[in-house]
Amino acid sequence: MAVSKTKAKLVDVARQLFAKMGVENTTMNDIALASKKGRRTLYTYFKSKEEIYMAVVESELDILSDIMKRVVEKDISPDQKIIEMIYTRLDAVKEVVYRNGTLRATFFRDIWRVEKVRKRFDAKEIQLFKDVLREGVEKGVFQVDDIDMTAELVHYSVKGIEVPYIRGHIGAKLTDETRGQYVENIVFGALRRKE
Repeated sequence: MAVSKTKAKLVDVARQLFAKMGVENTTMNDIALASKKGRRTLYTYFKSKEEIYMAVVESELDILSDIMKRVVEKDISPDQKIIEMIYTRLDAVKEVVYRNGTLRATFFRDIWRVEKVRKRFDAKEIQLFKDVLREGVEKGVFQVDDIDMTAELVHYSVKGIEVPYIRGHIGAKLTDETRGQYVENIVFGALRRKE
């Protein structure tokens, strides 16, 4: 088995065990046994449970990054892309957190530890927002003075509502249509979308 396949298998097995048993209750030995790899192989790739936990978070962020990139590559208008990117991102993060069961509690408790891993993802996401904003300006859909700053503001705005969105505190009593209208009003008001 190739080096990257072995490492990927270890990360996937760890993700499943963390989701099922919790990060604290999972040992390196549990991961080695469940992956049918020896402890020596596991320690070749990961020096600690902390390191493999970070690799699990990073793999989930890589998947999210790919999903966001697919939205950007769609043949739809830039204003539709921005809205779809926002919802796709929030829904994908929510799905990852819920899919991973007990990892959810760890995610919220260790948000600053997760932040260290997110830096690379954040940079990719900001670039994707820049690409869509630039496309929107070029096509005359948006009027944006500073694409770089606007992309960062959109990114951090979406990131800022991530935890309340996952917990269901935002728009819980609104219909999807009403919630969508609020989001569009805020986003397009800031981007000065041209009608």
